[in-house]
Amino acid sequence: MNTPEPRLTSLAHGGGCGCKLAPAVLQDILKGIPQAAVFADLMVGTETSDDAAVWRLNDRQALVATTDFFMPVVDDPFDFGRIAATNALSDVYAMGATPIFALALVGMPVKILSADTIGLILQGGAAVCAAAGIPVAGGHSIDSVEPIYGLVALGLVHPDQVLTNRGARAGDVLILTKALGVGVLSAAFKSGALEPAGYAALIASTTRLNTLGARLAGRAGVHAVTDVTGFGLLGHALEMARGSGLTVELTAQPPLLDGVEPLAAAGVCTGASGRNWDSYAAGVDLPGDLPDWRRNLLTDPQTSGGLLISVAADQAGTLLDLARAEGFDRAAVVGRVVDGPARVRVVG
Repeated sequence: MNTPEPRLTSLAHGGGCGCKLAPAVLQDILKGIPQAAVFADLMVGTETSDDAAVWRLNDRQALVATTDFFMPVVDDPFDFGRIAATNALSDVYAMGATPIFALALVGMPVKILSADTIGLILQGGAAVCAAAGIPVAGGHSIDSVEPIYGLVALGLVHPDQVLTNRGARAGDVLILTKALGVGVLSAAFKSGALEPAGYAALIASTTRLNTLGARLAGRAGVHAVTDVTGFGLLGHALEMARGSGLTVELTAQPPLLDGVEPLAAAGVCTGASGRNWDSYAAGVDLPGDLPDWRRNLLTDPQTSGGLLISVAADQAGTLLDLARAEGFDRAAVVGRVVDGPARVRVVG
């Protein structure tokens, strides 16, 4: 008699982008790394914590390179593969690039998980890459204590049309293309408290490719873009504020995925939400009467989250229409950029 395999999420101490190192921990680790030499063709490096590296190939092409991997956020192996691949490709789209191919990164407890289960994870990733119009052209695998899957993702963009997180301008409107709450839903799922409708919302959001990003390259009025992932809306907005040297104002009530608000109000959250807040609270101003659970939603780690777009106010309506036409029906204005110190201010 075969022993049933354990739940994927039971094999991991964290899941999705919630298992990223906290911003403060990452900063502490990286501060001891010597600055790299100056390379004339390195257009985007580590300076402003952007979504991917960008290397100028010639006058018409720049290579966008990124990698992302994590442990399971769900138990279905095919869905886990889909979510991880969608998340990895998001960084390419956030730079305005079109993906060209990917490499798989695979770490699996081969004595615990069957070849069939591991194969389904890889099939899920390959299915997403196929939907993006690219191959998984190779990769690397190891025997690991916890299941890990992700991609190295490469894309191309015109050097003059690279999107970064540092170009926001005072007067811009901030648009978020996906509703928040992935971390809350994943925490509820892991504890067995997530209803089927909530699980469906989780899968639908985390497997929607951010293809809109490639359509933003060179678009009038689009000044800065980043994707909202493990550091939550507040953390990635703060990176945009610091990169642009301006103040970002955010609403205290951004759009939420279905079922998230009652779970959050009941105290459901991830450990990463608190670690995020501890890491960047000094750069954020909150209303005095903001409940802790609403703050937790603003710091909620988003696995395969949406794009945060800083766009000229007179182009915001057109951009919202474009996002919704692309299938991002929850896209909404969540704030604005104003003159002031490089901080985030949350308003009612």
